[in-house]
Amino acid sequence: MPDNDQGLFATAVAQFERGADLVGLPDDLRTIISQPKNEIIVNFPVRMTDGSRRVFRGYRIQHNNLLGPYKGGVRFHPAVDLDEVKALASWMTWKSALCEIPFGGAKGGIAFDPHAHDREELERIVRRFTHALGNNIGPDHDIPAPDLGSNAQSMVWMMDTYANSTGATERQNVKRIVTGKTLETGGSPGREKATGQGVVFCLQHWADEVGFDLSSATVAIQGWGNVGSATGRILQVHGARIVAVADHAGAIADEDGIDAFELTDWVRERGSVAGFPGAGWIEDEDFWAADVDILVPAALENQVRLDNAPAIQARVIVEAANGPTTLEAEEALSARGVETLPDILVNAGGVVVSYFEWVQNRSAQRWSLDDVDHRLRDILWGACDAVVEARKEFDVESRRDAAYTVALTRLQAVYEQRGIFP
Repeated sequence: MPDNDQGLFATAVAQFERGADLVGLPDDLRTIISQPKNEIIVNFPVRMTDGSRRVFRGYRIQHNNLLGPYKGGVRFHPAVDLDEVKALASWMTWKSALCEIPFGGAKGGIAFDPHAHDREELERIVRRFTHALGNNIGPDHDIPAPDLGSNAQSMVWMMDTYANSTGATERQNVKRIVTGKTLETGGSPGREKATGQGVVFCLQHWADEVGFDLSSATVAIQGWGNVGSATGRILQVHGARIVAVADHAGAIADEDGIDAFELTDWVRERGSVAGFPGAGWIEDEDFWAADVDILVPAALENQVRLDNAPAIQARVIVEAANGPTTLEAEEALSARGVETLPDILVNAGGVVVSYFEWVQNRSAQRWSLDDVDHRLRDILWGACDAVVEARKEFDVESRRDAAYTVALTRLQAVYEQRGIFP
């Protein structure tokens, strides 16, 4: 049976429909929530270093803002397209509702390879994209953040461009137009590691629930970018052993453990895990078949598929990436007793700490790293508790389905209380 080839948004809608069936979501609310409110596509010219002009295509999908401003990252990758960004925006809506933070869901991106441009070109691309979006974003309307291919510097350029497009008296009031900024420009302590930190908090909650000793765990991580590397470093501090890592260049393994801190330095300097002296080179199929307790997909979507799922030996799949597991692969893994900790719960740490950054900017405060981490743990622990209770209430094994019931129940309550205007 082939994996679903209808696109990523079709996967997102299918997951939503399962949750909607469980809570008995009325048809009118299904229609409203299942589709984005706004789909913005901008084509904008940028002057290249050689003097030529190139037109780039950018997206901003605003899925839902019932609970608060649209919120979501900006992705820089050649494969960015409308279907992908719609799926990512919808998942942001569910994350915010699940974690009970006052945000909606959005996502954006530019279809290009950021590594193919020097710093000056990259800055012009980001600034032109921000200008092209215009009033479609705003500090209390739609708040971008970093995602795949973008970073804190990208957010600073977006903030500065937006600030210089507002009145002079308002320029100090719009720092919260983006989150994930550098600390010097109003970012929050803990934001860079937030998604990885959230992954470990959720994993610890699962381990406590099922009686698993995380300090003796063996782990395989696919993707060693910001999320994968942060997850690996934090797990190593907890005593877990990282025995296999894969990225776009290939895969490495060492049964005695790969030093996550040394590997992070290596990848930061060289761009991939290739050639890392602290582990041996393995084939991709051997990575998926690694004899580990925990598998963490932390790269792109649709990475765990029917063609590699049978080889997976892990006890639990921890979705640090968005949409890394196809519907068919998840069904096959579940039939074998392999649990999946779903993306809308596991990788929500990024948006939660983005919320903290937004609050700090609004109130002109700076919280300590310990304060951020404690607040993050409290919110994610509460979300994990709610998922556990929903599994019992709705009598479902799937933690993903349970997570959707929590998010949709909260959204339904607000829709029913507010009504539909006019």
